Amino acid sequence: MLRHPRILYAALAIVTIGAGLACRSPLLGLAPFQAKYAGSILWGGMVYWLVAMLAPKSHPAVKAGLAALVAIGGEFSQLIHIGWLDQFRATRIGALLLGRYFAWADIAAYLAGIAPMALLDRFVLRRS
Repeated sequence: MLRHPRILYAALAIVTIGAGLACRSPLLGLAPFQAKYAGSILWGGMVYWLVAMLAPKSHPAVKAGLAALVAIGGEFSQLIHIGWLDQFRATRIGALLLGRYFAWADIAAYLAGIAPMALLDRFVLRRS
């Protein structure tokens, strides 16, 4: 097991956040579809690393399940429309953190981001 897993998981979350923000940047020139779903995949991965940071000794499958619940719960929260919450979602940070509109495709993207992070955790990080 890793010596300081929380630090590693936090660092991986930060790197994943940076990659997610970068892929949404117009400077990369990605098509809107590519930028959106690459960002959503990385958002799912970031959720995995944050869950891993909070529960570093849990099995990667447990962390992946918890990350999936958080990500899917966040997506379903977009169906809730309360004034202050919609105002927050209208900001750049609110849109990045919570999204604006519910989409099943976003859930698939989050899961596509969580799965490889769990595999990396299981087969690479936990062996070192």
